[in-house]
Amino acid sequence: DNTQFENLKRRIHGKLVDKLDLNRVGELEGDVLKREIRRVVEHLCDSEDTLLNRRERERLIDEVLDETFGLGPLELLLKDPTISDIMINGPKDIYVERRGCMERTTVEFRDNGHLLQIIDRIVSKVGRRVDETSPMVDARLDDGSRVNAIIPPLALDGAAMSIRRFGSNPLK
Repeated sequence: DNTQFENLKRRIHGKLVDKLDLNRVGELEGDVLKREIRRVVEHLCDSEDTLLNRRERERLIDEVLDETFGLGPLELLLKDPTISDIMINGPKDIYVERRGCMERTTVEFRDNGHLLQIIDRIVSKVGRRVDETSPMVDARLDDGSRVNAIIPPLALDGAAMSIRRFGSNPLK
């Protein structure tokens, strides 16, 4: 059941945050840090009394790591090279453009707060901010993708964001 999976993921992520020694985390390099965190998440998965098969367990670990280091539910979409645009109209309404065709995804954020957290993570990486006094922002992801985000009060129905991706073979 997806609700149980999401609750388990949230519980493990919460335990991970509680367990992290922030002083030690700052001393570790990126790859070493990810390996250490992965080990902690694997241990937390084992300590939960769950009946996950190997694939579900790996998916759970990957999603907790995406939530910790990446852009949460967007990571799955960002890893897909066939997607050129990602349009987010609130936490449960996410579309992609793939080969010129728009399609709705099954990807969701937990709620509007979760979406706002990911938007903030994106814009703070490039030294920008988004809040009620500055509710619209443009930014770039590490891969060069352009991000436009808008939050209330300008966005009447909650936060919205678009990500325009650039292919690996730019036009010549």
